[in-house]
Amino acid sequence: MKKKIAVFTTGWCSEILSQFLTGMQRSLIKENVDIFLFLCYPTYVDTPANKRGEVNIFSLPNLNDFDGVVIFGSGLDFHNIIESIIKRSKEAGIPVIIQGAQHEDTYFIGSDNYSATMEMCEHLQKRHDVHRIIFFAGTADSLDSELRLKAVKDYLDANNASEDLVEVFYTKWENAAVTRYINEFCKAGRELPDAFICANDGLAMETCISLNKNGYIVPDDVLVTGYDYIDDSQIFDPSIASVDQCFTKMGREAGNIWMNIFSKNESHDSSKDSDAGSNNNIDNNSDSNTISKSHIIPCEFIPGESCNCYKYRNSDKVRRRVGREAFTKRAMTTYFNRKLNLIDSTVLSCLTYQEFKTKLKNLLTENHDYEGDSFHVILEPNFGLSIYDQNIKLRKYGYSRYMEVLYSTEDGDIFPDDHFPSRELVPGYKGDKSNQKNHMYVFLPIHEADEAYGYIVFRDCMEKVENHYIQTYQSRMGLVFDKFRHALSLDLINKRLLEVMRRDPLTNVNNRIAFEDKVKFIQSEINSDSTPKFAIAMFDVNNLKLVNDSYGHDAGDAYLIRACHLICDIFKHSPVYRIGGDEFVAILTGDDYDNYKGQLDAMNNMMSQYSDQLPLPNNYISIACGIAVYDPEVDDAVLDTVKRADEEMYNNKTRMKSKDK
Repeated sequence: MKKKIAVFTTGWCSEILSQFLTGMQRSLIKENVDIFLFLCYPTYVDTPANKRGEVNIFSLPNLNDFDGVVIFGSGLDFHNIIESIIKRSKEAGIPVIIQGAQHEDTYFIGSDNYSATMEMCEHLQKRHDVHRIIFFAGTADSLDSELRLKAVKDYLDANNASEDLVEVFYTKWENAAVTRYINEFCKAGRELPDAFICANDGLAMETCISLNKNGYIVPDDVLVTGYDYIDDSQIFDPSIASVDQCFTKMGREAGNIWMNIFSKNESHDSSKDSDAGSNNNIDNNSDSNTISKSHIIPCEFIPGESCNCYKYRNSDKVRRRVGREAFTKRAMTTYFNRKLNLIDSTVLSCLTYQEFKTKLKNLLTENHDYEGDSFHVILEPNFGLSIYDQNIKLRKYGYSRYMEVLYSTEDGDIFPDDHFPSRELVPGYKGDKSNQKNHMYVFLPIHEADEAYGYIVFRDCMEKVENHYIQTYQSRMGLVFDKFRHALSLDLINKRLLEVMRRDPLTNVNNRIAFEDKVKFIQSEINSDSTPKFAIAMFDVNNLKLVNDSYGHDAGDAYLIRACHLICDIFKHSPVYRIGGDEFVAILTGDDYDNYKGQLDAMNNMMSQYSDQLPLPNNYISIACGIAVYDPEVDDAVLDTVKRADEEMYNNKTRMKSKDK
C-alpha cells in the first residue's frame, strides 16, 4: 500500500506553498507516498458562515486512514483549527509536522526569520541610514508576522533606537488595508518614514503602488522591504528587497523527516517479527533512532531595488524569463476563462436537477483538457433534494457518509457508480498499487456560506495552485452551483404559487385566473392569423342557493363537487374552470370538440330532473349548459364565443325551469 500524507492549509500563500510542496515531493520521490492537500481560501473579512464553509474541507479526511499530517502554518493562522487537526491526529495515532509554528508533541519546521530580520534592519540602518520605520504587520496572532516585528524591535532596542519604530499597522494580510492607510497618510500630510517594512512581499508591492499613486517614488522618496522573496516581487518594479525563507528547503526537510519516520516505523515493525533476544533488535528510544522535533532552516535577506540596492541581483534576467512565459500564461488564461464561462452557461441553462447533472457531466467528459484525466466533482446527497424541498437542509459541518458522484475520472477511467463512501475521498483511487507514480490530490470545498454542497478534486496541479487558477475554478464552480440551486428553487416556488393561484381550492379544477390566461393564449393564436378549433361550454349549477339555505354550506360544497366531477367526467379531454360560485366553463378541443353534441346529451342523461322543490333527491345534480363553437366569420375574439355560449347556457336554464313547471 502507498503511504498517505494529509496536508492542511489555505491557498492565499500559493507561491510559497508550492515551493514547500515541491521540496517535500522531491524528498519523497523514492518512497511510495501520495499527498492529499486539503485547501481552502477563507479571508479575515469573510462572514463567519463563509469561513466555516471554506474550512469545512479540513473535516473531510478520516485521519485513521493516513500515515501522517502536515500543517502549513504560513498559510493557516486559525489556531483553533490547528488545535483541532492536531487533536484528531493524536486520536488517530499519527505524527504531525507543523511548518511555521511550534506545538507540543509535533515536529516543527521553521525558518530563521528572526536572524534574517536582524540582518535586514542592520542593512537599512548602516547602509541607508534609516531611522524612521513604519511596520506593516499581518495579524496579531500570526507567529511569522509577530516574530518579524519582534526582531525589528529587538534590533532597535539593542542599538538604543527604539523610537525609530514610528508605528505598527496591522493589515490582516489585506492589500486593500495598505492602500487605505497610505491614502489617508498622504491626505493628512504626514511625514514619510525612511522605510516601510512589510510582513510579506504582497504588502510591500501594494505599498509601492499606493505611494506612487500619491506622487511618491520608491526608492527615491522612501525605502520598502518585504518577506518571502516570491517571483512576483522579484520581477516587480522596483524589485522588492526581501527575506528568502527557503520554502523549498523547508519542504525537503519535511520530506526527510517523513523518510526517517517511515524508516523508524518499518524498523519497529520488523523488530516485532524478529526473535526477542536477537542482537538485530532496534531500540526505537535510543539516540540513534531519535528524530529531532525542531528543524530550523536559515533565511537570507536579499537587498533589492526597493531599498536602493541594484547590484545584489539581476532582476532584469528574471523579468525576461517571465516575459517569455507571458504568452503561454495569457493563452491558458483565455482558455481557462472560456471554460468557466461554458460551465456557467451550461449549468444555468438547466431547468431540472437531472438535466444539470447530465449536461455538466457530458461537458466535462467531452472537454476536460484543463481539469485533466484525474478530476472529480462530488456533491452532497441532499444538494439536489434541497432544491425541491425547502425543509431539507444541507450539512453545515463535515460531509455525508455517502456522497453523490457528479463527475469522476481517475487516470481517464470513468467511475461507474452514482454514489461512493466519502471516507474513500477519491472515487477510483488506486492507492493499493504501491509501484504507481506518486501523486498529489487537491481537495477544495464547494459551498454557499456554511452550507456544504460538496467538493472537487484535482490531481498533480502544482502550477494551478501557484497561479490561483484552482481558486478561481473553485469559487466560480461554487457560485454557479449556488445560482442554479436558487434559480431552480425560486422557479419551483413560483410555479407552485402560480399553481395555487390558478387552482380552485374546493373542486381542484382551474379557476378564473387560469381561464383568463387561457383566453389570452387562444386570442394570441387568433391574432397571428391561426384558426384554432375550439368550443366554449358554459355551465351553471342549478339551485345552489336552495341547497345552501336548506341543508347548509357543507352540503352546498358537496353539491358543487358532484357537479364538477360530472362535467370533468364528460369532457375529460378538455380543461375545466370554475369561474364563479356556481359557474364552470370548459374549453373543448380534440374529441370533446368533435363530439360535443353527443357528450352534452350524455351529460343530460346523467343529471337529475330539474327541481326546486324540497326535499331534493340524494345525489341531486342539475346543470344548465350552453355550447358555442368558435367561428372566425362571426367571432372577432374568444370572448365573442364565450358570450354566445353564456347566452345559450341561460337559454338552457330557462328551458329547464319551464319544463319542470
